[in-house]
Amino acid sequence: QVQLEESGGGSVQPGGALRLSCRASGSVSIDNVMGWYRQAPGKQRELVAAISSGDSTNYRDSVKDRFTISRDNGKNMAWLQMNRLKPEDTAVYYCNYWDRLVGALWGQGTQVTVSS
Repeated sequence: QVQLEESGGGSVQPGGALRLSCRASGSVSIDNVMGWYRQAPGKQRELVAAISSGDSTNYRDSVKDRFTISRDNGKNMAWLQMNRLKPEDTAVYYCNYWDRLVGALWGQGTQVTVSS
């Protein structure tokens, strides 16, 4: 079993920054992908950014120049640094973990609100 614990999030004014953290524990595979999805009210869940254990990254276009995903394989942790936040970034952000054995797992979600 793999468990996810995420932290961070909160409320910030437009142009501000927040950092999300996610830690995987338990039977964590050496080969995995960690990332974040987000879901705004009335919208589908969408990929924000993902990073493999080999440090390959993938970002949605709207966040490429503002968000940075990183990870520490030794700690089984990933971070999402979100800069220059916009109101349209407001959503519940979910940490996601994937490996070939367990498939996709989700964190509990954390609210990010960008408002003046």
